[in-house]
Amino acid sequence: MPVNTITVASAVTPTVMATYISHYLNRGPLRQKPTAHISYHEGLELIRRFLHYASFHTVEELQAFTSQWVPVPTWVHVREEEIPAAQLAQSATYIQAQLGEEGIKQVGGKTWWQWRRDDAALKAEWIEMRKDYTERKKVASKGQRILLYVHGGAYFFGSVDEHRYQMQRHARKLRARVLAPRYRLAPQFPFPCGLMDCLATYLHLLEQGHAPSTILLAGDSAGGGMILSILVILRDQGIPLPAGGILISPWVDLTHSFPSLSGDSKMDYIPPHGFVHKPSASWPPPNADDLLASERSPRNSIHKEIKAPRLSLSRPKEEKEAEKVARTDRVRGFSLSETAAPLDVNGLLKPPGDNPSMYISPNGKYSIGPKGVMSVQLEETRIEIKDQIQLYAANHLLTHPLVSPALQPSLGGLPPLLIQVGGGELLRDEQIYIAHKAAQPLAYLPPPSNSQTAESIQAQAARHRPTNVQLQVWDDLCHVAPTLSFTRPAKHMYRSIAQFGAWALARAQKTTIDILDDDSISFVSTNSSVSSETSKSDDELTAEEIKLSMPQSAQHVGFESVDKKESKDVKVGKAGDPLPSFERHMIRQRVDRHGFVYPLPPPTELAALNMTTDDIGVPKPGPLHKWMKAQEQWNTKFAKQKLKMQKKRMRDMEKGYEGFDGEIPPPTALAGRRVKGMQIEKKKGKSWGMSLWSLWGSKHDEATIVREEQADNAPNTQPSTTTAQPTDGSTNAIYTNTAFSSSTDTPSKPPPIPPKSRRRAISRSRGSKLAPNSHTAHPQSRSRSRHSGVTDKGQIAQSMEELEHLAPPHPGFADATRIAPERLSSPLPSPGLEPERNVPGIEVEGIEGSRPQSPQTLIPESDTGSTRPTRGGVAYPFRLKVDGREVNASTATLHSLHSVMVEEEEEEKGKEKVVDGQVDIVGARERPGVERFVTAQEDLNMVAKSE
Repeated sequence: MPVNTITVASAVTPTVMATYISHYLNRGPLRQKPTAHISYHEGLELIRRFLHYASFHTVEELQAFTSQWVPVPTWVHVREEEIPAAQLAQSATYIQAQLGEEGIKQVGGKTWWQWRRDDAALKAEWIEMRKDYTERKKVASKGQRILLYVHGGAYFFGSVDEHRYQMQRHARKLRARVLAPRYRLAPQFPFPCGLMDCLATYLHLLEQGHAPSTILLAGDSAGGGMILSILVILRDQGIPLPAGGILISPWVDLTHSFPSLSGDSKMDYIPPHGFVHKPSASWPPPNADDLLASERSPRNSIHKEIKAPRLSLSRPKEEKEAEKVARTDRVRGFSLSETAAPLDVNGLLKPPGDNPSMYISPNGKYSIGPKGVMSVQLEETRIEIKDQIQLYAANHLLTHPLVSPALQPSLGGLPPLLIQVGGGELLRDEQIYIAHKAAQPLAYLPPPSNSQTAESIQAQAARHRPTNVQLQVWDDLCHVAPTLSFTRPAKHMYRSIAQFGAWALARAQKTTIDILDDDSISFVSTNSSVSSETSKSDDELTAEEIKLSMPQSAQHVGFESVDKKESKDVKVGKAGDPLPSFERHMIRQRVDRHGFVYPLPPPTELAALNMTTDDIGVPKPGPLHKWMKAQEQWNTKFAKQKLKMQKKRMRDMEKGYEGFDGEIPPPTALAGRRVKGMQIEKKKGKSWGMSLWSLWGSKHDEATIVREEQADNAPNTQPSTTTAQPTDGSTNAIYTNTAFSSSTDTPSKPPPIPPKSRRRAISRSRGSKLAPNSHTAHPQSRSRSRHSGVTDKGQIAQSMEELEHLAPPHPGFADATRIAPERLSSPLPSPGLEPERNVPGIEVEGIEGSRPQSPQTLIPESDTGSTRPTRGGVAYPFRLKVDGREVNASTATLHSLHSVMVEEEEEEKGKEKVVDGQVDIVGARERPGVERFVTAQEDLNMVAKSE
């Protein structure tokens, strides 16, 4: 049966129902796991069942199902963009330079992977919140926050449509524009086809005028591995690096050489044996024996080689047994030998016949022969693998550093990286390894392989400085847990991603970035993702409930629980908090399902970091045995189809290749088939199943947006104010604080003083003092939704209500620019109300006895000749003059988030002293009578008149 909505629903519905019933009947074992949340439990089992069902169908059917059209929510704006051929050619040039002559030879040539079916163009999709898109278009801005996102799917399935519900969450949380390329998928377009497409998309952004400091690269699973390879190419080829990289459960070792792959997959949905499928024209390709036969034999003998031998009663019994074994080996794709492989005097593998084309690993545990034959020694048994293992690349390319970035000579010299790891996923160890490898390039060197020598590794390793890395290992979570975006753990992961992205952009742009902090209106924070143990939000859980929810045994994830390490495992924060300081270029965190952060165990306690160098990149017995068992099961079930398809592929190869003289594309490549007469590619269909999945994934975002709108339209509420008594007895400062206020009368501890290089708002005050208990109203545009202002030093403001000078990285991208509260003396009307008119210029009276003014910096109706940039009557860049004297550059107010500098005159020296405060401070001295905001153009006109 085909893979469509009806068949998939029929396959997964029994699993969904059984999971729902067992969840409530057997809650005990689930209580300490992420599966305590019914939505997480259901989502995990649903994906697991879907992948199992897909394994009984062809690769093409899975690709078609996951690439179907999915409707776009009304609150999301999308636009498709074509990547020009110039950037594709430029990308190919860089990849050729990175591969080198030997690498080009290994991939089969330098042009076949540039071929595109029907000369189709590479397209990418812009994804953005419609609200942010509308505001950006009003000021004709390209945006200062670009997230280039590469979707996952083991390199061979998935699409932008399937992943859009995740990308739109990233766009909403970071208030960014997401650009997602529709790159070519394996096995029809194997390595380096997809890599070329994604690199070209980044080059297109640079060509369009986007500064590298405004771009983040992100990807999940295979997309994360591809992002890491792209960053290495950018570094080595001298291309400007982006502001940062975000790797969500990246797949970085296709050799399966790390210990976690030998464990069970109870907390993961990835098949422990890898991906297997019903044979088709695309997969599996002819094996090594067939390819060797095509080289040394004429056409007529090729079919003889691949044809299944027939048993004859007249032949000797030994010959019959040999033919039976040969047929079995051909079907399952590997052969076993009870005797050990031939060894030399040093105990290492000896190449048969001294074959120069065979590569033997330094420890002699495996070898790569002609046409990708992989030989692995497991104790006394020798396994010779002749079928291709991974769909992305041939066996001899699995150790290539661009295919398996964990085998790169160095991951230093890259922009800051966030690496999120699921503690329950099979790929956990390789992700932990690359995080430490990037931060300590010289401590984790790969062994030489058929793709790189020991000399080249040493030469490159010492060339690059360490990379700053934030590593988060999430207890018991599955592979790419943000896939389950409707769950509570995923909410914390998205928040951490937004926090890191804002920090990386602020660091690169030397400015402040505001991000969405929707905890108070979040659907998940209140009544979504209900757990079988509690329906409270994370912040409402008591200490005892949190302790009970912690995992008591984490043997399968490699981390001890808080209960076992109470003496030294102390909670140090919560996911989404400002980034702490890097120690030895790393922030090492372990995060539980409630989002609480704990220190990660030291490297000596992590299996991934205690492997010998020679074991890196060497297939391990555990994953190999699982793969062989699955291959034998699936290939035996589809034996006739497999042999038939491989025979057909050999016939196609006899006809020759299409326009690639002197090149040999991989056996899976569509470019290696004759194009004439090829079946026309089907148009993308529509799927109710994928639409429902996307709708489920978008449910949280939609509910949050509705609540945000309700909060925006709700009546204003007065935030709490705390009066801080000055220590010198001279001045009283009123701290207006919504996010940091508490029930006590003492203001919260201010955050660290931001760097002097950041632009700041200066608040002047002179003369008289306020009464000790005076209060000044603080206007609000939102009663619940908040934004967090993030700088390269962390987070300095936590709510929209606190930020009276909310500033985007680009002028005009803020919601509004408001007059600072120190210039106001009475409650102000809501921004939605009609402001007072007939105000000469923009004037604000002194504190005492002043009349109410609009909270926005409005341009009066009479000011028709003003050239200042505006949005709906709101002015942006300007300069401030008081009584004809320039006081400060008011553009600084656009970039000061919650950091207000107060000038105080020093009587002895007659100088001004500037002090940073945590919150808006109402000055206590008498203010000048009139302030006027002057645009740069107006100032030039006045200077011209005076001259």
